[in-house]
Amino acid sequence: MNHRPTSAPGARGAVSTHSVFGAPCWVSLTSRDLDATQDFYAAVLGWEWRRGVLGDHFRTALVGSVPVAGVAAVAAMWQMAVAWTPYFAVPAADEAASRTRERGGTVAVGPISLPPGRAALLADRDGATFGVWEGELIGNWEAWRQDAPAFIRLHTRDAFDSAIFYGEILDWATDRPGCVEVHYEGGEVVLRSRGDVVARIESGALEAAPDPTIRPHWQVHFAVADVTACARAAEKHGGSVLIETDHEAVLRDPDGAQFTVTSRRQR
Repeated sequence: MNHRPTSAPGARGAVSTHSVFGAPCWVSLTSRDLDATQDFYAAVLGWEWRRGVLGDHFRTALVGSVPVAGVAAVAAMWQMAVAWTPYFAVPAADEAASRTRERGGTVAVGPISLPPGRAALLADRDGATFGVWEGELIGNWEAWRQDAPAFIRLHTRDAFDSAIFYGEILDWATDRPGCVEVHYEGGEVVLRSRGDVVARIESGALEAAPDPTIRPHWQVHFAVADVTACARAAEKHGGSVLIETDHEAVLRDPDGAQFTVTSRRQR
């Protein structure tokens, strides 16, 4: 397959969301200052950058030749919060948005056309933001999935209730061949696609908590070689460290977006 990365969740010659659905397919960051965002993540995570096919407002982060994530300079343009957001593959973005509204969630942006597909930015009943993508996935998507440069975890009020909400929108645990499997292990929900763990959902978040690390949210995790070095680089380049252990650190970039770096590659 073509390995031309893009900062949107799609690229020419790639796998379609009609054959891969319900699973996380990309992570993206909204930014107010694209140049400053690129400088920060290059310093903290060693990312290189390429211009995306969608124009000057979009960039793709690379580790070597592997696309890791996208950045879109649309936070100010669309009056969106600056945040890391996971995107899920869906056959129809409009249908996913309608299902979200019907089940008490909200539609923040879209669905809008972003050739070669359509995207929408949504929020679940507890306020956790997520996106859906309809269309072609990044080139060599299977390699991206197996490399697992990013992993997502939902911190929510009630993991069981959230699994039902997302399952009804994304067709998890249905009789459709290839759907995401839902398992309950050790008090949390574990999601598997094609046998691989692709996300986890855990209870305990508080909707009204002043601390954003406690409120319901999807947390994006990036695997790194040296957690401590990433934390110090974040502080040096205008970010902050919210939580730090030997194996993991929750960081905030200068724009306010929260993410996790971890030395653990297991899911």
